[in-house]
Amino acid sequence: MRILGIDPGLATTGWAIVDFDRDGKPSPVDYGAILTKKDLSVSARLLEIYTDMKELVETFKPDYAGVETLLFCNNAKTAISVGEARGVVLLVLQEKDIPLKEFTPLQVKNSITGYGKASKKQVQENVRRICEMEDIPKPDDAADAIALAIATESII
Repeated sequence: MRILGIDPGLATTGWAIVDFDRDGKPSPVDYGAILTKKDLSVSARLLEIYTDMKELVETFKPDYAGVETLLFCNNAKTAISVGEARGVVLLVLQEKDIPLKEFTPLQVKNSITGYGKASKKQVQENVRRICEMEDIPKPDDAADAIALAIATESII
């Protein structure tokens, strides 16, 4: 099974393609981040996310996707821009008829570490261990995307 994990954001959208064997053991195929330039208009940045996400889906043909939900309390402007980027990601998944699961950050942390309030470093280190990687995946958003793929596999 192949799962696409996505950590959406306007400036940085982390993504990961992870294959799982019959026993559920994850094997990252590829991962990275879609980076958009701050000096572009919001609509141009959203188009870039849309185009890159569409290319990822067409290239890797995932069976499922895991997407982080939006949880912000403090900064409404940030929440809106992340929500817009997330909407573009959901649009691509719907267009390509890819089933998805959505997770709060707490749910992802709990799935990866067994503790919903784990630190970002703990999650990254557990991703490295679970996937038997030599180094923690970079950038951080890609490590989060791998964690989302692992969390998705655990419930489907």
